[in-house]
Amino acid sequence: MSAPSLAPGAGSASRQMLITVQSGLREIWAHKFRSLLTMLGILLGVSSLVAMSALVAGMEKGAKESLIAIGGLEKVRVEAQDVPIEQRHLTDDAIGITINDVYALRHSAPLVTRTSPEMRLYATLSANDKKFRPWFCCGVWPVALEMNEHVIQHGRMFNELDDELARNVCVIGTATRDKLWGSPEELGREVNPVGETLYLNGVPFTVIGMFQHYESDQDRKEREYAKAHPEEQKPGLRARSRRRGSWVFYLKNATVYLPLNTVWMRFRYGATRAAISAGNGMAVGTTGDPRLSGLEFKVVSIDQLAESIQQARNVLMCTHHGIEDFSFRTQEDWAEQIKTFVHNARLSGGLIAGISLLVGGIGIMNIMLASISERVREIGIRKSVGAGMGDIFIQILVESVVIAVLGGLVGLAASYGLVCLIAQFAPTDNAPIVGLLALAVAFAASALIGVLAGIIPALKAARLNPIEALKYE
Repeated sequence: MSAPSLAPGAGSASRQMLITVQSGLREIWAHKFRSLLTMLGILLGVSSLVAMSALVAGMEKGAKESLIAIGGLEKVRVEAQDVPIEQRHLTDDAIGITINDVYALRHSAPLVTRTSPEMRLYATLSANDKKFRPWFCCGVWPVALEMNEHVIQHGRMFNELDDELARNVCVIGTATRDKLWGSPEELGREVNPVGETLYLNGVPFTVIGMFQHYESDQDRKEREYAKAHPEEQKPGLRARSRRRGSWVFYLKNATVYLPLNTVWMRFRYGATRAAISAGNGMAVGTTGDPRLSGLEFKVVSIDQLAESIQQARNVLMCTHHGIEDFSFRTQEDWAEQIKTFVHNARLSGGLIAGISLLVGGIGIMNIMLASISERVREIGIRKSVGAGMGDIFIQILVESVVIAVLGGLVGLAASYGLVCLIAQFAPTDNAPIVGLLALAVAFAASALIGVLAGIIPALKAARLNPIEALKYE
């Protein structure tokens, strides 16, 4: 018998709440301009919170795309460094990073899955009476293709036989193609440079392969949109897009790979220690072992990164005769920096948006207090005809929440325009990304501010003495 008796009560409570909300909306509509100004603080707070979250999410996505593009967290780079202070007396015996280190890691470090030596070359490329200085020109093994997440679009990657015979072949990125043979956008057709000859510091090389074009997800969307709507493309759009593109993707596009042995035989053989001190590149150590610019390796699992690095350190300490003239650089450091940056950006942006919402809440409280002063006799009449303290309290509280919720809804709509504005003018690698969680948090925050801002005015109204309220002029 209890269930039938509950239903009418629940329906009556729902009707009463609906009447209260309608009363609040009528009060807001009766003072439209004042209510609009009151909502402005909530509107700005909600829109700034959503826009801040979208901006940070876009930057986080761009950073993670770049991190994946350069090999992921499993990749570790080994570079030469100055001998530690306590080993300065052994400086003359320091040999730097050599090819012997690569073979030692391959055979004596089971936690290291792949190793890739690197011998950088400062080069000027020329072809068709044009010149170009690539960002990244170096001799590598074929495994560098997989190590650095490269994909061949035309032709092929050089193989072990090309490296062993020191053939004058190379694989280039699209930036080199664009500078020396023209870009597809300029020529209106796809350009395949495979089979062409380019001169590297005056030495002829045959292009046997070209990497695919690398770009951020946002740049890809802009390019596809511009291609589908050429009539809407404005002058300078491509230049702006290139400036916004991540430097990691440009670095990959401006990469030129040569066989490691070719670089050693054509450009490095015969270098002296004097050349090293003069900064002219790598040379041969005292053992005749070719010196490298560095080497990279991948570990079996990111969960075993620390153990893998320690194992690699033990192996290199043996090949370097106890001299620690090398250092490790991990992508995990970059990932940690991304995490820290995102956390700080969200914290600072949330704090600023929270202050905006707080100011909006103070505005709502102020207006509600002023509204109560204007409606003292109305409240007295309601109490005199049977309205309790709870009824008055709920009415004022609901009015406060309605103002805040309406301000929040308008703020969510305004945040879309603000995010579009940021996407046009903010110097980010990726467009802001509006997430459902950010929208929900911003709306919930506006409702909460409405509740908190309405408590004090509602208590004040509920505690009014009906007799004194009826006498109020």
